[in-house]
Amino acid sequence: MNKKPKKIIHKVILNTRTALAVGSLSLLMAACGGENADVPTTEKAEQTTSPATAAILSGFAPDELSKILLDGKYKELYARFNQPLKDEISEAELTETGKEFTKGIHALEKASTMQLNGFDRRTWVSDAGNKGLVGMFDPDGTITLIQVQELTPSPETDNVLSKHEYALPFEGDWYVFWGGENVLVNYHYELEIQRYAYDFIQTKDNYSYTGDPLKNESYYAFGKNILAPADGTVVSVVNDIKDNEPVGVMNPNQATGNIVVIDHGGEYSHLAHLKHGSVTVKPGDKVEKGEVIGLIGNSGNTSEAHLHFQISDGADLFTSRAIRVKWEKNLKPIQGETISAAN
Repeated sequence: MNKKPKKIIHKVILNTRTALAVGSLSLLMAACGGENADVPTTEKAEQTTSPATAAILSGFAPDELSKILLDGKYKELYARFNQPLKDEISEAELTETGKEFTKGIHALEKASTMQLNGFDRRTWVSDAGNKGLVGMFDPDGTITLIQVQELTPSPETDNVLSKHEYALPFEGDWYVFWGGENVLVNYHYELEIQRYAYDFIQTKDNYSYTGDPLKNESYYAFGKNILAPADGTVVSVVNDIKDNEPVGVMNPNQATGNIVVIDHGGEYSHLAHLKHGSVTVKPGDKVEKGEVIGLIGNSGNTSEAHLHFQISDGADLFTSRAIRVKWEKNLKPIQGETISAAN
């Protein structure tokens, strides 16, 4: 990379506004490289009817979205759109886009399921791996977003793992908000400098927070220990950036926030968005795998307390290339999964 990107942001909350994305490259949730963010709603969505039950009652379940599209049942699909989405796209436009998208596709395979903060997001990838589909359902089972897009894999790097093996950099159970080898499940994938990065949060009952969503302390991840993923030497530390509050107000001028970078012998771990003043190491310190190096925060260009983690081939995140992580225990975290650091 010859220059730093203008922005690098992490957005780890589900956008509660309806968005049209048929035929576009936009994502409802944005992360590194995204442009916009939304302040979270002040109350959790009331779920009087489960999405699955509502979907079945009204014709098809969320998992059937891909089949409905492939079968060309555009009228049935359009009937499930909520009104704001209908205001943005006509049934004729949906039909035209759907026909173009499904050309050459024999099957759409499920890539991820994310049920978080009152919404249900599903993604599918075509049998050839070159096209993707995203559907978003609200708590009543209506469709608030449908997105199709071309996928561009990077097999030359997708198939190369880090030379070192890394442990999960935290304790307990964590939710993979972004992670995987395509842009549908990992928004980072679009940029070479962070292609194999992860965003981790904590959840309970399909929510990442409890209480007032504008306060950092309401988020389950906030203040949790961050651990060195392997033995190494600390290269650089930032520890003086305040955490964003109210939650949703971000800091694009100090994108990574508080961060620790560790040299593991030619491979560098980047652990970003740490809590203000929580870093316990300094440049030159030797660290051992599992050693506490700081706490999760909400510093930098981030919309919610979480950990951004990646392995790169250099100490400067903006001029290095991300490396696909070889995890201990042969873990392969993917968006929507809960992974455990327990032995």
